[in-house]
Order: sequence, then C-alpha cells, then structure tokens
Amino acid sequence: MKKMNFENKPKIGTGIYTATEIAKILRVPYRKVYTWMNKYWDGKIGNDFGSKYSWDLNGVRAVSFHTFIEFYVMMRFSEAGVKPKEVIKAHTELSQMYSTAFPFARKEVLSSIKSDGKFIYLKTINGIIELNGTKQFNLGLIELFFINLEFDKDNLASRFWPIGKEKSILVDPKRRFGHPVIDGKNIFPEIIFKHHQAGDPISYIAHVYEISENEVNHALEYCEAA
Repeated sequence: MKKMNFENKPKIGTGIYTATEIAKILRVPYRKVYTWMNKYWDGKIGNDFGSKYSWDLNGVRAVSFHTFIEFYVMMRFSEAGVKPKEVIKAHTELSQMYSTAFPFARKEVLSSIKSDGKFIYLKTINGIIELNGTKQFNLGLIELFFINLEFDKDNLASRFWPIGKEKSILVDPKRRFGHPVIDGKNIFPEIIFKHHQAGDPISYIAHVYEISENEVNHALEYCEAA
C-alpha cells in the first residue's frame, strides 16, 4: 500500500476522547480500547499513514471523533466474530480506495460494507469486492450501527447516538468537546444521574432542568448501562 500522510492534531470541533471515555460510551472493557489504541491505531494502521492516531494531552492518550467512530465500527465487527487482522486488512484496502485515514467513518463505506462474521466485503455498483474474504455474507450486519450515525456534507460521520436515535443522548464533537449530552441541551447525563441517585424524583429533575421526563429517563438509562 502506498503511504498517505495525514495531519493529526487536536482541533476545536473534532472531539477529544480518552480510552477511559471510549470504554464508558461504548460499554466495552477499557483494556480492549487501550490495546486497539496502541497495537492498531498507533501501530499497524498508523504506520500506513506515517502518523499516530492518538494525541498525548498532559500525559493522557486521546483520539478524535472519527477515530472514536472507527473504533465503534471495529468493535462491532469483532463482536460479530471477525478477527482483528481481517478488520485491519479491510481498513487498509478501504483507506487506499477512498484516500482517507478514516474509511470506517465514511457514509458510502458504512452503507455498503458487509460481513459474514469472518471476512469483510464491500458492495459496489460493479458487484461485491472481497476484502480478503470469499464466503457468503450477512447483508444486514452493518445497518445495526449505521442507523445511529449522522453524516456531514462530506459524508463523514458527524454525530452519534450511543443508545439509539430514538433516545436523546447525543455525542457531537462540536459540543462539550464531544462528551455525551442530552440532545438539544448542553446537559451531561451524569448530572441527571447524580440527582436521581440522591433521591430526587424524575418529575422534579425534569422541572429543574427544563427537560422532559423522557429525557431524564434516557440519561438514567445511559448512565446505568455504563
């Protein structure tokens, strides 16, 4: 693969996510996030672009929103049974095809990529491209997480709903440095959760923060599952 360099520096609006925060938002073990960040993002994948994906912020490793989304996609493939080496092969090939360091954060990729639980495939107008795989595939796998994303005019993932679009908890890199908030508000769900833990009733919390009781319940659901 021909190396493609990309500028990877912290910027306002790109979000800042530590391994601990990613583990919490995606409900996956911290060790898994840390391993992928070191072994794959800053290792095998980073080598393809001559740059690390993570930043060192006062001794803490962190990544951007698009890397966070890519981790989400990679974890879904892992949960489906696809081995990391196959995920990396697909990422490498797709990076070359789309000339991007973040192929798993692109709308056209996520709407067309498929898996059979062993290998990864791309559906194109010219047929199926086998990304180092040859078996049958499940046409519905990727849609399970594709529907929780929103994309910008450049077809890059721009917002993410960690517990589903029908719920009000939103991850937006342009708001609160990408920390999950209640959609339409700048309220951290943890604040709502702490009130509830202290014994405040849902109706009271909704009144104080001028949000609906449904939004309170969504915040509680998000925090209780973390």
